[in-house]
Amino acid sequence: MQRMIALASALFLTTPALAESFKPVTSRDSFVSLMQNRELTRFGINLIVTPDGKIDGRAFGRDVSGAWRWQSGYFCRDLYWGSKSLGPNCQAVKVQGQTVRFISDQGTGEYADLTLR
Repeated sequence: MQRMIALASALFLTTPALAESFKPVTSRDSFVSLMQNRELTRFGINLIVTPDGKIDGRAFGRDVSGAWRWQSGYFCRDLYWGSKSLGPNCQAVKVQGQTVRFISDQGTGEYADLTLR
């Protein structure tokens, strides 16, 4: 259970959201353009977010899979770590250079920064 909590924190729930100098990504087209032919990485995490609504990769030795959609200005995803569901969440997306910030709970929750490669 502790490992699951640590993964959830590392994937999309890190610390209270701060947004200085990050620019919001407000449309699906902008998000898809940002992700096109790129990986999202962070220590122990490598993810690919495809234009057709899929999320694939690995995190801390387990497969990550899921689906996403753009809804009312938010990245809404259902995510699985191995066979464990991390549940749905709609997140605000912001970008600064090669860093993409996902802020949980429609931008009111915690955030995770991932690097575009």
